Amino acid sequence: MDSLLIVGTGALANLFAARFVAANIPVTVMGNWPEGLTALRERGVILVGGDGSEKTFKVDVVSGDEPPSAVKLALVLVKSWQTERAAKQLGRCLDPDGLALTLQNGIGNREKLVETLGIGRAALGVTTSGATLLGPGRVRPGGEGIISLEEHPQINKLDSLFTQAGFEVDRMENLDSLVWGKLVVNTSINPLTALLRVANGKLLESESARSLMAAAARETAQVAAKLGVSLPFDDPALAARDVARRTAGNHSSMLQDVNRGAPTEIDAICGAVVRAGGELGVPTPINRTFLLLVRAAVGR
Repeated sequence: MDSLLIVGTGALANLFAARFVAANIPVTVMGNWPEGLTALRERGVILVGGDGSEKTFKVDVVSGDEPPSAVKLALVLVKSWQTERAAKQLGRCLDPDGLALTLQNGIGNREKLVETLGIGRAALGVTTSGATLLGPGRVRPGGEGIISLEEHPQINKLDSLFTQAGFEVDRMENLDSLVWGKLVVNTSINPLTALLRVANGKLLESESARSLMAAAARETAQVAAKLGVSLPFDDPALAARDVARRTAGNHSSMLQDVNRGAPTEIDAICGAVVRAGGELGVPTPINRTFLLLVRAAVGR
């Protein structure tokens, strides 16, 4: 069996690597974070359970500067601001008949992969799985989620691997609804948790936070509606609250980035809504404010 290449060393990359290895699917992790690569080389992925128990899963590790050759299947799980670099690295190692699947946050990631790899070698997916990175190579799952895959001539290969690893997989002709549905939730939860330095569920304990969540969710939904995208829910504010409740103990990826002093995905989340709103004539004051506040919080 060919090794699955996972591009990234963050929370979801570690979580997925552990799940695949547990299902006897060989995994190679490619990344650029020195501490993460060292930890994975020395001890593998450490999966930490809710009760504090730990399991270790060995993976092969390569640097993005020295990618492997003739990769058949790749899973892209880097931050959105790293997508162009990942695409260039994959351009040097992805087989002519290979496939790279993005399960990243935000919008525009598949398009960046297509620019370098071509439309036949890039596919889009959406996942609702969550995870918290506790340290280099250490991850705590944040609840089971569904993996939705767009129809693609080569997607069966990845579909079967996800199924073998115990993931629930859904196939769809068009993922725009889910992509924008996830964006509605991300714009309403991630910036606030990063700015307030709280877990998702804490947002529900504040009337002011709940009001801001609802305003951001509705604003993003208005942009989606102007684009002609039908969301997978009727009430965007309620959808955001439901996700915050179901993931109450989770630290959003944006909060994890801010805590580590790392760049955030605010430009691919709130920034994407602001740009689309500007083009479509839809006001986006809440998303713009979140965008500027998170940028300011990380010194931009």
